[in-house]
Amino acid sequence: MSAREDVFADPATVNFPGQHGDGAREGYGNATVGRRRSARDSGETGNDQPAGRNRKDAFDLLLDRSRVRMDRSLKRARQWQARAEQSGEHYYQKWIIEGLLRQKPLPPSKDGRHIPLNAGAVRDEPLIDERSGKHYASNSIRSNRYTLLSFFPKQLIFQFGRLANFYFLVIGLLQQVPGWSPTGRFTTIGPLIAFIALTMAKEGWDDYRRYLLDREDNQALVSVLEQGGSLGHESTDNPSKLLGKTTGEENQMQGDTDLIAIELKSREGHQKGWNRIKWRDLRVGDIIRLTRNERVPADIVLLHATGVNSVAYIDTMALDGETNLKSKQPPTSLVDRCDTISKLEKCSGRLVCEDPNANLYQFEGRITVDGETSPLTVNEVVFRGSTIRNTSETIGVVINTGEECKIRMNANQYAHAKSPKISRFTNRIVFVLVFVLLSITAGISGGYVLWQRQYEKKNPFLSLAPVSGGAIVIGTIILLNGLIPLSLYIVIEFVKVFQAYLMNDIEMYDAATDTPISINTNTILEDLGQVSYVFSDKTGTLTENNMQFRKLAVGGTSWLHTMNMSTEDLERGLHQKSENTALTGLEATITSSDDDNTIAKIHSDHSFEAASASHLGSRTELMLEYIRQSPNSAFSKQARQFLLCIALCHTCLPERSEDGSIIFQAASPDEVALVQAAQDMGYLLIDRPAQSIKLRITDQSGEPVVETYEVLKVIEFSSNRKRMSIVVRMPDRRICVICKGADNVIMSRLRLSELAAKTAGEVNRKARERHSMEAERAMQRRSMATPRTSHHGRRPSFFRTNSERSSKEMKRLSRASRQEYDETRTLHNEPTDLSDNDSNEDRDGVIDESIATDEKRVFEKCFEHVDQYATEGLRTLLYGYRYISDHEYEAWNNAFQDATTSLIDRQERIEEAAESIEKEFELAGASAIEDKLQVGVPETIDKLRRANIKVWMLTGDKRETAINIARSANLAKSFSEIYILDAIADDPQATMRSIFTDLDRNRVSHSVLVIDGYTLSLVEKDQVLRNVFFELAVRVDSVICCRASPSQKANLVKGVRAVNPSCVTLAIGDGANDIAMIQASHVGIGISGREGLQAARVADYAIAQFRFLQRLLLVHGHWLYLRTSKYILCTFWKEWVLYIVQAQYQHFNGYSVTTLYQPWSLTTYNAIFTVLPVFFLGLCEQDLSPETLLAVPELYALGQQDEGINFKKCIAWLLTGTVDAVTVFLIVWGEFKYNLTGSNNGQFHDRSHDNSLFPMGSMALTIIIVLINTKILIFELHNKTWLPLAALVISVSAWFFFLLIINALPLKYSIGDNYRIYHSFVDGFGKNLTWWLVTIIGILIVLGVNLGVTALQRVYFPTDRNLWQEIEKRSDADSVTREYNLEESRTSTSYGRTDEPPESSQGLRRL
Repeated sequence: MSAREDVFADPATVNFPGQHGDGAREGYGNATVGRRRSARDSGETGNDQPAGRNRKDAFDLLLDRSRVRMDRSLKRARQWQARAEQSGEHYYQKWIIEGLLRQKPLPPSKDGRHIPLNAGAVRDEPLIDERSGKHYASNSIRSNRYTLLSFFPKQLIFQFGRLANFYFLVIGLLQQVPGWSPTGRFTTIGPLIAFIALTMAKEGWDDYRRYLLDREDNQALVSVLEQGGSLGHESTDNPSKLLGKTTGEENQMQGDTDLIAIELKSREGHQKGWNRIKWRDLRVGDIIRLTRNERVPADIVLLHATGVNSVAYIDTMALDGETNLKSKQPPTSLVDRCDTISKLEKCSGRLVCEDPNANLYQFEGRITVDGETSPLTVNEVVFRGSTIRNTSETIGVVINTGEECKIRMNANQYAHAKSPKISRFTNRIVFVLVFVLLSITAGISGGYVLWQRQYEKKNPFLSLAPVSGGAIVIGTIILLNGLIPLSLYIVIEFVKVFQAYLMNDIEMYDAATDTPISINTNTILEDLGQVSYVFSDKTGTLTENNMQFRKLAVGGTSWLHTMNMSTEDLERGLHQKSENTALTGLEATITSSDDDNTIAKIHSDHSFEAASASHLGSRTELMLEYIRQSPNSAFSKQARQFLLCIALCHTCLPERSEDGSIIFQAASPDEVALVQAAQDMGYLLIDRPAQSIKLRITDQSGEPVVETYEVLKVIEFSSNRKRMSIVVRMPDRRICVICKGADNVIMSRLRLSELAAKTAGEVNRKARERHSMEAERAMQRRSMATPRTSHHGRRPSFFRTNSERSSKEMKRLSRASRQEYDETRTLHNEPTDLSDNDSNEDRDGVIDESIATDEKRVFEKCFEHVDQYATEGLRTLLYGYRYISDHEYEAWNNAFQDATTSLIDRQERIEEAAESIEKEFELAGASAIEDKLQVGVPETIDKLRRANIKVWMLTGDKRETAINIARSANLAKSFSEIYILDAIADDPQATMRSIFTDLDRNRVSHSVLVIDGYTLSLVEKDQVLRNVFFELAVRVDSVICCRASPSQKANLVKGVRAVNPSCVTLAIGDGANDIAMIQASHVGIGISGREGLQAARVADYAIAQFRFLQRLLLVHGHWLYLRTSKYILCTFWKEWVLYIVQAQYQHFNGYSVTTLYQPWSLTTYNAIFTVLPVFFLGLCEQDLSPETLLAVPELYALGQQDEGINFKKCIAWLLTGTVDAVTVFLIVWGEFKYNLTGSNNGQFHDRSHDNSLFPMGSMALTIIIVLINTKILIFELHNKTWLPLAALVISVSAWFFFLLIINALPLKYSIGDNYRIYHSFVDGFGKNLTWWLVTIIGILIVLGVNLGVTALQRVYFPTDRNLWQEIEKRSDADSVTREYNLEESRTSTSYGRTDEPPESSQGLRRL
């Protein structure tokens, strides 16, 4: 049994052979150890094994054992960490929440909450929640993290919970002890208090902004039914005006509600009617009225709707992400009882509802009115976050308010403050430096003990003033506490403020909506450069939710629908085929119609058989022209029947606008697209009165004719049935059953279903072969190109690691990358191709009457077209129809009516009855709808993939739609292996086992895992399945989760974070259903889209388009990570240099903890002399241009692999700092040891020859300050502008200006001090030429050492960034990136044409 099979053979003990879970390497390690042991044993028995091989095996064995031990240690550490976190949460909940704050969890009610149906009564006396004995929860929501009472204690705990802040607090308290601090009492505690106050103020301001956004919702207005004037005159100010802005949605809602606000007089003479109140004032039991396009303020049960059959259409996009409208109806017991205020007054009843919970897809309850009880399901309930559509008025009763609403319970309401990944690493560095500080302290204390024995006890004047060991220890810690710099945390806050300001990039500005990037949180800016996973919503984030009918297949032909395309899009699509517009056998002229759509008018009597799809003849205009010219042909009859099916099989409602045009309203945008396409092709839906449909059709003479079709029955679409049917009586009195649905569903219900299945199997076999060939070529390219390692592995360099840079190597990489791009192009990557090019036969769009009469060939061509449409990412539907007799219909109708009125298994019986009539269909044709992606989505996803970022799509939409969009957006490629986890169809555990087997064989070029919300819920309940699923999910290339609830989206993010703690996750969405996911990720990005600003309000960043993500991550994220990394390294380095010199000096002052530097200079060292270099490094650094970073996304690996800052790099910088510090001290020590600037003639008053402590410390500081400014602003800063150069001059000049200032201070500041500063600089060592000469020599030496190290690294160990910098410096960047960039490859290279690339550019050759 293999290791993988062993995982599933014993579910109780899961030991993954992957790279992420606990014990991930244990199985692998044991297996490897076994193999090595066997090899070693065999080597002992055979004498022909070389000794080198045995040594290598022994080394590998040792290495494997070390890995196993390390993984076991990590596993134990994680287990202890998990237990500690669980215990902490348990005791926090028990002692703090329940004990101290008295906030105990509410127990469940006995049988749900009871809500009386009494018009306006709750406005006088609010209802009581039996679970708490108090009023029901307020309808006010709160996304901010703090209150006035909790802000200070929570922030203090958070601030001093950071290791560095706690360390500085301890140091500051120790400095308050008299006689212990050699550097003063307030040098640490003062800046710390200022820093903490600044940080808390910034966090408070951010939280206050969230409060303002919540207030905008809480103060929105809604119409509520009041009784006896109990509402009074409440303020109805527009909340947006309070914030100084007004949104278009609020203006529209305000205008609509002002028109319908009325008051009626009751029989008792009281004022009763609909009054406007704020959302926050709503109560459970209130009766509210909502109008079209008005948002639902709370969870409600429908009482009345003005739609046909009391149907209200609800948009739940912001709630669950589904694009189709939901139809909701009041309970049957309330029909015609709640449509007027007078009826509402008389209506008396009681609702019993389930306790509040987060389940969006299930609801249980009942309503009793006048003794009649009706069940309440999700079909009668409308949740907060929804929007009323296509319904002029709805009335409902509130059942859940505020934080107890479904949408709020799905949100991650108590999100913790986020901290960047790099800060966690910084904390580890701080811990290491604390250990170093304690080690130095121990060394100095030990040195003092030895010095005391050797010198102090032998000199009476020293023994009279002994120093205690405790004072030495504490004094040393205080003296060297700057090794952990407080300035690191203070300056970075200012740096991040300016970094956030500089992120207002014009390239991320959306002119259409006047929306720039919005930065709500600047504490995690550097995380933008380390993202490994992107979790994206679909609707409104990847797509525009704008459905367009694009293609149709009928009679063995495929046609492109261009009537709904703009002239610009049409011309762009025609550009590629401009040279092939000549039609064989007919003459065509292209003219422009009044609606700016290009149409082809035929001026020939020749057959359309010559109209190839590769030419303009494949457009639907020519099909209609052929139907008009040959109305009685077999193809024309099939086409007319298909168009009639499209025009009749739907639930659209036509509405006539003020200008006379017809607007269609439907539960799904797909249906609107289909009906509009039917209108374009001459079948206009003009009215839909009760049980009928009226179409205006153009007859053969060109005259419009209105035909009425009687609707006998509608069998609605459901996710289980995957189809919709309508039974209509035609104008000729025949009865026709029309059905549309998924291809596999309709195929099995055709009259020739066996022939259809066989034909579809052949088509699928050919498609699989083609995809296999594409996948094989992709695998070959993968072997040619630079291999991608796992998400936590290291990516090899683009270039050779030695100084020889081979253009041949870069040419090979460019060829492989370009060919990969050729394979991944889809319909949305390139301008729309107006041809329906068939890979087998160039016959698409060719009207061949012999094919139209051959059902087998029609099946074959239709299924080929459907497969092609799906590959292009289009949403496909098959249509079928059949005519039945009146007798057959009557018999079926009776059975269907019995099923709809059944009280037992109603849904199952309805589906069984539908099955009995949905059979024996004739194939009408196939339609293809384009869910238009936002601009630049495929290109953005492709670049993110190249940057080694895995993109997951989490949506509430159905599976087929999600897969189609994934294909369009480049998430799934034409050769991708799509694995579907469906608990209903197969066992998830067995499915995952087979997927693991495929992946282990390494024969899958690109893998996509698809899972639905139901299956995910089962996986989450089983810990073993959960572990296996996440182990599998992080190994595939992409994951698609459909029908996912908001909480499930958040759980997926948390699961990835748990299985791979080192990764950085990013979630992006635009609706309220994405809030939990956004808050659960490391980085949350909101899209200011059609679903409103809910996600943008709580997100860390808000952008207007998904395509801006590539610039945000690949450019700004890269820069921000690099800047912060360099800032941290340089800050640690400059403090290390300063204090290691200080530590060396202790040997020469008897370990008395005397500071080498004048105390004032220590205070101003970080505040003035070295603050500008690190500030401008963290603000201005740009190692590469935006064009290069966008063209070569692989450079993003800098942050993913922690190449900017890691332990190795920290050690290298500290070693460099040690060399600098030793060099500086040796120069200073040598100068003063040999008295180079001292007095040689014994003149005591010759101040130019001052050999005291102040000149010595000043020389050391001068060398250090010049070194730090020059190294940071010249050697390390690549983006050199006048500003950093000015900072260099200012910082160095400030040091000498400081010397002049303290030089002029009165003499009293020098009395009693070890540093004689009065006139020491101007009249003393500042006049000594030797002091200046030694200082300059020292500066040149340390700068030369650093310059040499930098030069050696760039020449012999260049990084990819170094090489691209050289390319940019030579002005070859454009030519090189054109060669390397995938998007600048050949215009129309098809699969398998050639493997040879064009010649490399001259820039590459020069490398």
